Amino acid sequence: MLFRKIGVLVVERAKKIKLKKIVLHLFFFLILFCAGLILFMNIDPAFGGNPTTEQKETYQQSSNYVDGHFINEVPTRVFVDASDNPSANDPSTYEVTDREPAGPIPVSAIDWNQIESENDSLTWLGHSAFLLSTDNKKLLLDPMLSPVASPVSFVGIERYEYSEDIMLNLIDEMPLIDAVFITHDHYDHLDYQSIVRLNSKVSHFFVPLGCSAHLIRWGIPEEKITELNWWEETEYQGLTVALAPSRHGSGRDPFSIDTTLWGGWVILGNKTRIYTSGDGGYGPHFKEIGNQYGPFDITLIEGAQYDRNWPDIHMVPEQSVQANLDVNGETMMLMHWGAFTLANHGWNEPIERALEEANERDVNIIAPKIGETVLLDSDLHMPPTPWWDF
Repeated sequence: MLFRKIGVLVVERAKKIKLKKIVLHLFFFLILFCAGLILFMNIDPAFGGNPTTEQKETYQQSSNYVDGHFINEVPTRVFVDASDNPSANDPSTYEVTDREPAGPIPVSAIDWNQIESENDSLTWLGHSAFLLSTDNKKLLLDPMLSPVASPVSFVGIERYEYSEDIMLNLIDEMPLIDAVFITHDHYDHLDYQSIVRLNSKVSHFFVPLGCSAHLIRWGIPEEKITELNWWEETEYQGLTVALAPSRHGSGRDPFSIDTTLWGGWVILGNKTRIYTSGDGGYGPHFKEIGNQYGPFDITLIEGAQYDRNWPDIHMVPEQSVQANLDVNGETMMLMHWGAFTLANHGWNEPIERALEEANERDVNIIAPKIGETVLLDSDLHMPPTPWWDF
């Protein structure tokens, strides 16, 4: 009996030692993994750069910068418990079956002659990327033009397949660009590969506070970059440019959350007044923007990639229509869809909901194909053709 008890104790002791070894090995593996991940993020330029000490000291003078992080004007939750948020705000309470298109999206071949004319025009490049012509200036908004929204090409959200490969040689075919406008540094808006390829074609870059660190690391000369805070404005080649607030966040890795600013852009030309919201939830800032800079001839309003788990940082389409009304937009276009699936809703659900709401609210909304050029100095009261219904 004694030997049996001793044997049991020996076995239990051996099991405890083995378990401790396993836990110890897992612990060291976790340390090595984290160290490798941090090293990879420091080496790979796609993760971007960090604001300098001098920049951070300057930001501390701003009311929207607290303890090393930018904050929203109103309390904003990044993630919430979906059970605490009424399902009426977002019906995606189950896994939808049409989160991605069933086949290639019909797109238009880009008409470069029309773009390079002296007409004010707008060409949607999918998601939140636009090529804008105003006062004979060529401007790019959030040029995420790569096939994958990710810091690495082998892992990430892939762009939808298009009926024509208009993205393949897009940058090479573009005319010289007078300015690029970045709303924030998330990967589906600020793309490393696109910025590097655009460098030689772009005269100037406009970014929110802190985002210059990314561009400088990617080889963009500092003198080609203008950083703005919310409500700051400047003149550029006859255009009035201002960074407007949005209700969102930033960060390209877990260690840089909200260390750079986010926002929307106001671009005022002689003939066309434009507002692009950038990403963000609904809030009182829209009426403030309308009071200060409206009316706008056209607004580009985010209204997709919404979810009950993040209702404060993205709008549902009905809120997007209201935001257009708040900023005094004469014509609106829904953006943040048509390229990537980032949330649990049908890929074309946002435009369907936006059209229905716009019709009920008597809001003029346009929905051109990706690649199609819309002349802004023409009559924009044209019923959208449901090209997404295929």
